[in-house]
Amino acid sequence: MEGGRPDRRRGHRKGGVQVNPAVPTHGTGIRSLWIFDFDGTLSPVVDDRNAARIHPMCRELLKGIARMPAQFVVVLSSREIEDLSKRVPLPRVILGGASGLEWRLPGGHRIRPGDTFEARREKVRRTLDPLLARLSHIPGVDVEDKGWSVAIHHRHVLPEVVAMLEPLLRELEGNPDIRVFRGPAVAEVPLLRNVSKSFGVRTICRILGFDPSKDRIVYAGDDENDDAAMRWVLRKGGVAFSVGGAARVPGARLVENPVALARGVADLAGIALNRAKGEPMLRGGDPVRSRNAGRPKPLGVS
Repeated sequence: MEGGRPDRRRGHRKGGVQVNPAVPTHGTGIRSLWIFDFDGTLSPVVDDRNAARIHPMCRELLKGIARMPAQFVVVLSSREIEDLSKRVPLPRVILGGASGLEWRLPGGHRIRPGDTFEARREKVRRTLDPLLARLSHIPGVDVEDKGWSVAIHHRHVLPEVVAMLEPLLRELEGNPDIRVFRGPAVAEVPLLRNVSKSFGVRTICRILGFDPSKDRIVYAGDDENDDAAMRWVLRKGGVAFSVGGAARVPGARLVENPVALARGVADLAGIALNRAKGEPMLRGGDPVRSRNAGRPKPLGVS
């Protein structure tokens, strides 16, 4: 990552980006990149964020696609990488934490932000602390420090208290040093203004040497932070899935929940989820194998 702190024991730089030699670069055939948000996308929305777990059908979907040749599976979350890795224990899957500031590649290779990023983060955090303290005193509000972002959870705020909450959230949105992304009962605040899921998608494309104009890309998410990533993917000719709620991004495919997402993506990838055994199958009934898997269906803009 540009300006990042890579593990210098492995990998080399390509165009200013740390590249893992274990990741295949361009060769014959078309590669596909499948990127998924975690909370509300692979995991159902839960009252206790610490209880979030990947849905079993989504877990088997990711495992199945990751076994197929020339297919790269990424889970991209605003959670820190250590937290995310506990919830997605799949060694073939690439993990992106802090909306793409932190990465864990297959084989354990790690990419982290450098000191410059950390200094900028702490400067912004100090300016936000007084307002975050006021928010934390509102009954039902839970302010979560996620390292590189802050989440203001307000699922448990009573209707009569919302009048106290909204003016403070609007004041937060007026801060020129940050952006605020609204989601289901949460406001997400990256502590670096230019960092978002769209940033994360572009970063992993650079790390993998992935060219969306030649390769295939799919993105699935559920909130405003994901929306910008969906728009970027759609502009590149890819496919976007919007999970739950109303469709906010024109061209995105709306699915109700993680189960519906798993079914839709499995169909796109050309695999069938064997719910009886929890094992992904190729169309026709053969188990997915890492070398004998069929190619996914061509991806188009929905």
